[in-house]
Amino acid sequence: MTSSPAKKWAVLLTSVVLSVASVAPAFAQNDASAPAADTTNAAKPSAASKAAARAQRKAARKAARAKKNAELKQLESNGYNPSRNDPNYPTNLQNAQKKAAAGAAASQ
Repeated sequence: MTSSPAKKWAVLLTSVVLSVASVAPAFAQNDASAPAADTTNAAKPSAASKAAARAQRKAARKAARAKKNAELKQLESNGYNPSRNDPNYPTNLQNAQKKAAAGAAASQ
């Protein structure tokens, strides 16, 4: 089985580009005029800031979960049953989404 010359050139070109891209960072020049970063006295995040970030992530997860559960409840109330093994799965879900959107538009 013979490859076309165009395909061979494309493979060769791709391999050259990938080779150059992987080697380029090794030859990057450092800016000597830029001050060196002092990593010994770098400010480390405090326990309070870590706890605040953790609490913020937890609140975001909780809000996302509540939103997902509300959307699922709305779809279920419009006829979607996720636990049923349904061969018409995408159609039933789309119909429930249309009903939910129509209900939301009517309530506004």
